[in-house]
Amino acid sequence: MSREVIETANAPRAIGTYSQAVKAGNVVYLSGQIPLIPKTMELVEGDMEAQIRQVFENLKVVAEAAGGSLAQIAKLNIYLTDLVHFPLVNATMEDYFQPPYPARAVVGVAALPKGAAVEMDAIVHLDE
Repeated sequence: MSREVIETANAPRAIGTYSQAVKAGNVVYLSGQIPLIPKTMELVEGDMEAQIRQVFENLKVVAEAAGGSLAQIAKLNIYLTDLVHFPLVNATMEDYFQPPYPARAVVGVAALPKGAAVEMDAIVHLDE
C-alpha cells in the first residue's frame, strides 16, 4: 500500500519530525494539532473555547487537504491539561460534528507543546 504525505499551508506547519497527515489507502492519519494560528505559528489568544475551536479548525483544513472532512473522522483523540474542560469540549464539538459522532478518547495530560491546553489527533476514513 502506498503512503501519501498530506501538507497544507492552511494549517500550522509541523514543529518536529512529523507530517501534518499521512494517507494510506482510504485512511488518513491526522497528526496532533494544538491551537496554533497557521500564519503566525503562535497560540490563539482567548479563552479555552478559542483554543478548542482553533484545534478543530486546524484538523478541518488538514482533513480537507486530504480530500475528506471532519464528518469522516472515525476516531478522535483529545488531550487536555485540565479535565475540567471536558464539558466545554463536548459543547464545542456539537458545532463541528453531527451524529453519528466519531469514536473518541479524552485523556488528561501534564503538559502539551508550546504551553497549549488542548491537542487533538484523528483518523479519517475517506469514502471509497
